[in-house]
Amino acid sequence: MKTITFILLISTLIYGHTLQFTQSDIAKIKADPNKSAIIKRIQNYEELGKKIKDFSTIRKLGHINSFYNSILPELDKQKYGISDYWSTRKEFLIAGRGDCEDYTIAKYFSLLENGFLKDNLFLAVVQVKGKATKHMVLLYFPTRDKIPYVLDNLSFRVIPLNKRPSLEVDFIFNEKESYLMKNDKISKKVRINWGKEDKWNNLLKRVYVNKE
Repeated sequence: MKTITFILLISTLIYGHTLQFTQSDIAKIKADPNKSAIIKRIQNYEELGKKIKDFSTIRKLGHINSFYNSILPELDKQKYGISDYWSTRKEFLIAGRGDCEDYTIAKYFSLLENGFLKDNLFLAVVQVKGKATKHMVLLYFPTRDKIPYVLDNLSFRVIPLNKRPSLEVDFIFNEKESYLMKNDKISKKVRINWGKEDKWNNLLKRVYVNKE
C-alpha cells in the first residue's frame, strides 16, 4: 500500500522548481532500508506546500525553515566520503541527512516552488563568529534595499540579519547574480571565483538538465 501511495504521489510532481522523481529514483527508494521514512518525508513535504499556500510571507519562511531543520545534520565526509558535496533538494529529502549547503539549497528551491522570486532569494556564505569553518544560510530580501531575513539550519527562528550579529556575510549569490554586502544590505556586484569546481552551476545543471 505504501508503494502504491508513493507512486500516486510522485505522479503529481513535475520538473522545474517542483520535484520530479525518475524511475531510477523510485527503484533506489524502494530498495532503501529506510524506505518508509523517505516516503513519509516526501509526503510531509507535499502536505506542507498545501498547508502554507495562503500563509503570510514570514509564516511561509518559518514553516519551510522548520521543515528542513527537522532533518538531521551529517557531514559530507560521513555521507559521501568526500569533504564537500552539494546535494540537490531531492537527494537531501531521500538521504534524510545533510550539511549547511544541503539545507540552504533545499530551502531555496522550495521557496521558489511556493511563489517566491529569485530576485529576493540569495544563498549566503558566512562566517560564524568563533567558528573556524565557513557556513551557508539562505537570505530572503523583502526588497533589495531592505535588511534580509535569515533561514539557517542552526536556528528555527527566521529573523532579520541584523538580529544575528554572530553571522558575517562573505558574499551572496543566486541563479542570476552575486554580491558583496555592507551594513546588512546588498552592496557591490561581484564575480565569484569558485576555484577548481563551480559547485553551484554544476548543481543547477543537475537540477534543471538531469532532473536530479
